Amino acid sequence: MKSKNYIKGRGAQENINNSFFSHTHEVRDDFLNYCFHEGEHIRKKETSFINVFPKTIVNKVKSPDVGMYYSLNPYQGCEHGCVYCYARNSHEYWGYGAGLDFENTILIKKNAPVLLEKKLRSKHWSASPISLSGNTDCYQPIEKKLQITRRLLSLFLKYKHPVTIITKNALILRDLDILSQLAKDNLIAVMISITSLEEKTRRILEPRTSSIKKRLETVEALNKALVPTNVMMAPIIPSINSHEILPLTKEVASRGAQSIGYTVVRLNGAIGQIFTTWLENTLPDKKDKILHQIEECHLGKLNDSTFGHRMKGSGKIAEQIHQLFAIARKKYFPVDNEAILLNCELHQQYKDGQYRLF
Repeated sequence: MKSKNYIKGRGAQENINNSFFSHTHEVRDDFLNYCFHEGEHIRKKETSFINVFPKTIVNKVKSPDVGMYYSLNPYQGCEHGCVYCYARNSHEYWGYGAGLDFENTILIKKNAPVLLEKKLRSKHWSASPISLSGNTDCYQPIEKKLQITRRLLSLFLKYKHPVTIITKNALILRDLDILSQLAKDNLIAVMISITSLEEKTRRILEPRTSSIKKRLETVEALNKALVPTNVMMAPIIPSINSHEILPLTKEVASRGAQSIGYTVVRLNGAIGQIFTTWLENTLPDKKDKILHQIEECHLGKLNDSTFGHRMKGSGKIAEQIHQLFAIARKKYFPVDNEAILLNCELHQQYKDGQYRLF
């Protein structure tokens, strides 16, 4: 039974201090004069959007176990509010908290298309797949209005450059026209994140994401349009969605997904406190069991950051998850699809052709 303190529509149930700030650091609250009426509680704060102007937009990914080399994030913070999200900690670098701040203070990079075009035109750039949403979802709700991601995709198409996408939002279907054209030249791969088939789980775990029904329909629609689409069950959380491995794998296979992958939840940085408070407010009877099982997956801690182990975990429970996934893959994905290798040659050909015009 949910606690009476449960904040509906948000994943994090509290705002926590930025770990970079000492207790003597002054945090000004002038913005409250503009965001709140007298007597309104800070926990009811609506989402605010702030324009930022970075000097670069394509980031090199140094982590060896995330499956990408470069990432591009048009937004920082994410209104989807997934309580387990590893990206929450990155909001502290911008001076905000990893809790409610991450969900209700969204930083917008409106100059992202200009910066991307500059990058793609550079004679020093060699084509390599760039991942949209390496940190936060490029199709979070505000994208419907701003269409920054659509403009980015138009540039990838214009410059014949490979791009990958990972998202939880059915809004991606808005851009099916561009995605289909990219797919014709093997320039696109999409990963749809689906953590559960149970809508009640989705509502508390990922409160502002697309419904499970819409995400499954999205997988089906993308594959029918010949856009290579895979599914990621990430993260698997013991005693919350770990029992769904077989049925979820069966369902996404029936929708045409080319493959399925997974990660085991890890509560790095501030997320340990955020997730614990969330359990107290949503699943108090299961709190201790879930936390102990997560610890068993990470050498007795809520997080193990060791490359090669952090994504899949270790120990008996992690091994059980691994074995169950192996069974699911063998049963529902009998053909072992090779990793999608995107076309990196067309971009150079395009640049060479353009240069000959001058």
